[in-house]
Amino acid sequence: MTRAVWLKADDEVGDWDARRRRITAGLEAGVDWVLVDRDDVDRVRELGQVNVAAFAGDDVHVLDAEPKARAEPDALIVGKGTEGDGTVDLPGDFSGSADLTTLRRGNGAADGAYVRILNEGYEAFAEAAAGDADYTIVVGEDWKIIPLENLIARIGEETTLVAGVTSAEEAKTAFETLEHGADAVLLDADDPDEIRRTVDLRDASDRERLDLRWATVTAVEQTGSADRVCVDTGSLFDHDEGLLVGSMSRGLFFVHAETAESPYVASRPFRVNAGAVHAYVRTPDGKTKYLAELKSGDEVQVVDTEGNTREAIVGRSKIERRPMFRVQAELGGDGETADVVETLLQNAETIKVATREGRKAVTDLAEGDEVLVYYETTARHFGEEVEETIIEQ
Repeated sequence: MTRAVWLKADDEVGDWDARRRRITAGLEAGVDWVLVDRDDVDRVRELGQVNVAAFAGDDVHVLDAEPKARAEPDALIVGKGTEGDGTVDLPGDFSGSADLTTLRRGNGAADGAYVRILNEGYEAFAEAAAGDADYTIVVGEDWKIIPLENLIARIGEETTLVAGVTSAEEAKTAFETLEHGADAVLLDADDPDEIRRTVDLRDASDRERLDLRWATVTAVEQTGSADRVCVDTGSLFDHDEGLLVGSMSRGLFFVHAETAESPYVASRPFRVNAGAVHAYVRTPDGKTKYLAELKSGDEVQVVDTEGNTREAIVGRSKIERRPMFRVQAELGGDGETADVVETLLQNAETIKVATREGRKAVTDLAEGDEVLVYYETTARHFGEEVEETIIEQ
């Protein structure tokens, strides 16, 4: 499930300068949506590329009203200044609701609903709106969890449920409620750091976590020269991060980024010297690519020694002929079927793998060392998992 961060930037935030500062901070942090008043849609598009949702205003209910010449948002939201936020009282019978009638009208009258949960009646109103709304935005007043739990349980997947929050901490709770969590959050905050932390939470909630294993080195031998690939990314690696690479798609070795200082060469914390051109490298969404295929603009999956992952953009793939080591390692034993995997890595002190004793240069690697690998039994065809027998040796 892909989460999203919406940023509230309507006139309740302040004048245009205040709204612009908040929107700019959101664009820099990487929010997915900005929610503004209808007249600000063009202004937002001038600031940068982002999905723009706009409050429809109370004139949306007037069927014969002459439409104003205004930019069209990506989503039109009903509920501000009307029943959704309590400006107009809820009808006793929802069939008489102007907001719900607008949602059901179709023809672009409204794509979503904005509801302040003032009491149980508004909770029921949000549930009713969700049946016709692509986006259902719910903002609590004196509530924290229970109404959101109720709506998550009742609404299911019929709408994108957006929970109003004022901090990254509240966003974390919204994303985790009832394990499923809200699909998105609407953040009402000015602090750029708070906006950035909320976006980071979104990213973390969508990322894969891998179960890395230890494999015992059974051979380390010098081979001839081969074409090896340095993967230079547009991001800096942390000290415990690297890439998963290997000659066999079922067993990928953890290779550290060049974050460590060395007496031989300066650190290059954007680089992983990943091995020979034929090797696989793991990419987002559980796929693989050959190292030879990587080019500027591609994505690779960065992983740390605990199996946490994130994505990084390839800035450059640097291929040069270098002397290589063949590293072989065995998994299994103790009742589990043994398997052997291997890879080719450059013969250089700056290329390091993760071992039980910590990072170790491939030039110091020896039989009996335990190295960190990612192992799976499925075969692959063009980087995709397939259910068929493929022999790699």
